[in-house]
Amino acid sequence: MNALIVGYGRMGHEVETILQARGHRVTARIDKTPGVGDSTEISSEILRSSQVVIEFSLPEGVLDHIRTYAAAGLPAVIGTTGWDERKTEAKTLVEGYQAALIHGTNFSLGAQMFFQLVERAAAMIADLPDYDILVTEWHHKLKKDSPSGTALTTANRILRNLPRKTEINTGRIDRAIHDHELHVASVRGGSIPGIHQVLLDSVADTIEVKHTARNRSGFALGAVLAAEWLSVRPQIGFLDVEEFASQYFAGLGR
Repeated sequence: MNALIVGYGRMGHEVETILQARGHRVTARIDKTPGVGDSTEISSEILRSSQVVIEFSLPEGVLDHIRTYAAAGLPAVIGTTGWDERKTEAKTLVEGYQAALIHGTNFSLGAQMFFQLVERAAAMIADLPDYDILVTEWHHKLKKDSPSGTALTTANRILRNLPRKTEINTGRIDRAIHDHELHVASVRGGSIPGIHQVLLDSVADTIEVKHTARNRSGFALGAVLAAEWLSVRPQIGFLDVEEFASQYFAGLGR
């Protein structure tokens, strides 16, 4: 598989390591910072030499990049976060060009297992009003977005399975929280790759569902597996990583 890497920061380097370990070729490394990658721009020649692109970059340029990939017919895996408000436009672009793209806030298969466990746990307390539910997340001091995309995905999975929670509150709360609110609290500091925790709490006990990333290799491996999946069985459309993970866990992605 000939893979283009867009965004050559910490995640881009990790993706490159996984690609090479799995026998794939990196066609180019693109980064907006001069001197960091092979180029600051995505050229037509680079697009023609690539079979798939994996992007972990800044949200500001994602939509333009997606337009470029879609127009070139290049399947894309987008792990960039912080561009939720542009996803409707991106979906229109991808579908208009009949292209293939997988996007997600967290490509770690461990995190995808965590999401499925959280959904199940939320559904189980739907008829148990004694249990409240909340989300906390911790990340390193250099992380630019807060809350994390993974935390928001977790919160939305809870809302999807627990009807009494209808609103996500990510701010500081200087009052009693309303029953319909799901509080998502963020902590930043140190070098923490990522910790996401869901607590189901009652007067009697607490149940904890937690995912702790030890490093970035799990995120990179999941992105590469998604790219492999696209390269051998292109799925036309704007796909969420959840769709890929569900098929992978079912044995259809290997």
